Amino acid sequence: MSITTNPTSSEFERDARQMHDGKPLSPGSIAIGVVIGRMSEFFDFFVYGIASVLVFPRLVFSFAGDPVTATLMSFAVFSLAFLARPVGSLFFMWIDRTYGRGSKLTIALFLLGGSTAALAFLPSYQSAGVWSVALLALFRLGQGFALGGAWDGMASLLALNAPKEHRGWYAMIPQLGAPIGFALASALFGYFAVSLTDQDFLTWGWRYPFFVAFAINVVALFARLRIVASREFGQLFETLELQPRPVLETIRVHGRDILLGAFAPLASFAMFHLVTIFPLSWVTLHGGQSAGEFLFVQIFGAIVGIGAIVVSGLAADRIGRRKQLMVGAGIIALFSFSAPFLLDAGGKGQDAFIIIGFGILGLSFGQASGAVSSRFSLPYRYTGSALTSDLSWLVGAGFAPLVALGLASNFGIIFIGGYLISGAICTLAALSLSRILDSSEHQAAANR
Repeated sequence: MSITTNPTSSEFERDARQMHDGKPLSPGSIAIGVVIGRMSEFFDFFVYGIASVLVFPRLVFSFAGDPVTATLMSFAVFSLAFLARPVGSLFFMWIDRTYGRGSKLTIALFLLGGSTAALAFLPSYQSAGVWSVALLALFRLGQGFALGGAWDGMASLLALNAPKEHRGWYAMIPQLGAPIGFALASALFGYFAVSLTDQDFLTWGWRYPFFVAFAINVVALFARLRIVASREFGQLFETLELQPRPVLETIRVHGRDILLGAFAPLASFAMFHLVTIFPLSWVTLHGGQSAGEFLFVQIFGAIVGIGAIVVSGLAADRIGRRKQLMVGAGIIALFSFSAPFLLDAGGKGQDAFIIIGFGILGLSFGQASGAVSSRFSLPYRYTGSALTSDLSWLVGAGFAPLVALGLASNFGIIFIGGYLISGAICTLAALSLSRILDSSEHQAAANR
């Protein structure tokens, strides 16, 4: 009696790789897949982030009593995704090891798209009471949990296929997904906010971007699976360079590097939501221009950010990625002194805040991904990079809108400058410590 088993995702991926034999996947093709994947993730998160300012304070937290309190409650739920993301990483790494990366990505992206699309059906507090708040929190947790499984190793694949003299250039490519995703989300919301009456926008107009998110995730899934099934990915997977390792083992071997990697990009991650979500809330609450107009200013800022990210790649290849990040942190520290005054100076000052802020963000954010990933030994690079990313987003960006609005509302707008400069100090300290450790390890190796 013979026993048959169903083929696993890993076996399907192995068969698919045979179809790529003789058809090497170029770095350009990998880059396109990486950008599409990152863009879909950021689009989902920014669709939610914009709604957390324009919609949820009025639709879900209408009981709060005043707009500032309602927005703070909305930002508290916004933060839940960053708490759920590390939990999702643990679960989906088990899926990866057991059933293959194809299964992992399929489940994660359908969960991400499904959680986002489900928000389109969210009832108001007026019609559903506390269930409206509970469903919002549940779907937000679903987004964060799914994003933990969206880590695919493609950025590492791109870096490992990059020429040594162009590592900075290839490192910035995945970062392009953030401003592109934000620009698309802002364009959709801006269109409906400007074209519809306030009542129509709050009743049904805001729901359309959440439907679009699911379609974008399906496209991103196919783009990613094509790369996962490539011969190049398979070769690195078989040599352990893109295989997941047990989390506790990774922490035991590289715990210090994970901690350094989490704090190294803190300046750019703190800046990230302070030029996207927070200023939209400040303008909505305190005026200067309409939310619809401001969203289109932010789209222009995102375009500036794309250009600055490209410049960061060129600069990093000349001066080194770590030095580029340190320069970026220094510029963010200087910007922190003028940022509060620009944001509180009316329409023109707010426009200048966005355009200058996105330019500075791009110079820093362009090299923020995996800034100290070279410290991970190859078998642990995939898992170590995933854990580092989860921790850095949690510490640097997860609570940024909530903290910034809380500080500005209770103590004055000047305090967001202090928030920014604290992130810059953390980045400079982490990168300096990383350089000292590298020097001491190289010296120890030379003395053996």
